[in-house]
Amino acid sequence: MQTILGAGGAIGIELAKALKKYTTKIRLVSRNPKKVNDTDELLTADLLNFNEVEKAVRGSSVVYVTVGFEYNLKVWTKNWPLFIGHVIKACVQHKCKMVFFDNIYMYDKNYLNGMTEETPINPPSKKGQIRAEIVREIMSEVDSGQLTALIARSADFYGPSIQNVSMLTEMVFKNFSLGKKANWMGSANFKHSFTYIPDAGIATALLGNTANAYNQVWHLPTMANPFTGKEWIEAIAGEMGVAPKYQVAPKFLVRILGLFIPIMKEMVEMIYQYDRDYVFDSSKFEKRFGIKPTSYADGIQKIVKTDYSGLKNKD
Repeated sequence: MQTILGAGGAIGIELAKALKKYTTKIRLVSRNPKKVNDTDELLTADLLNFNEVEKAVRGSSVVYVTVGFEYNLKVWTKNWPLFIGHVIKACVQHKCKMVFFDNIYMYDKNYLNGMTEETPINPPSKKGQIRAEIVREIMSEVDSGQLTALIARSADFYGPSIQNVSMLTEMVFKNFSLGKKANWMGSANFKHSFTYIPDAGIATALLGNTANAYNQVWHLPTMANPFTGKEWIEAIAGEMGVAPKYQVAPKFLVRILGLFIPIMKEMVEMIYQYDRDYVFDSSKFEKRFGIKPTSYADGIQKIVKTDYSGLKNKD
């Protein structure tokens, strides 16, 4: 049995699809789980309740953590430490391997141009501090020999999915589909990596089913030499058949917008990711497994075909 905690999000769905290659025994756990594969076992659970986490984990050989709590600092501060403590305790109790799907928030902002698994940990944001503490807790248990786990780390992600609420989707794809200008933050002149969601799902499943991949950090496959914000906007506009019009919101404007728009308030401390080159290196994974990421051109094309295929037919 392989179990996904937080199975309803974009990553969890793609991971469930990918796990079919390794097992027919897949358990999907969330507040409202829905089958991805015909043979999936569904379990409704409150993941902030240890007894329900323990029940969800029981009998699993591998537990994948793809939970996405509301993007709100107060929620993260309350929920993440409590939840991850439950998962670690349950995995140790039942001798389950753990795969934690992670982001790059804990990396030092001065080392974002060429991020590897060895990039210094020095979180510049409160959300980053929470993520860093989670990873420290997991790896502390690994170092003590109590837990077998790995960290599967992604850049910002994008991909075709109704559940996908990535920044690239919200700022560019959706706006263009509505006849609006694209939005970007900070500056559109810097490179910015995005990990393609189906690639992340396939790679996470592979890592979880590779015995010697555990007890270390892996960057999931992501295209090298990424587009700048302007190039992302132009490439998406070209595929969608619209003019590449956009507007940039500098930090002071994001702060003002945050007074009226909750998600923008949460983005103020993350603006540093858009005012410098943000380049994610997945060469460790690619060399180990011989798998290349989906090209940005192909990723954009698949998203438009899947989610916005009717756009070009509109007047």
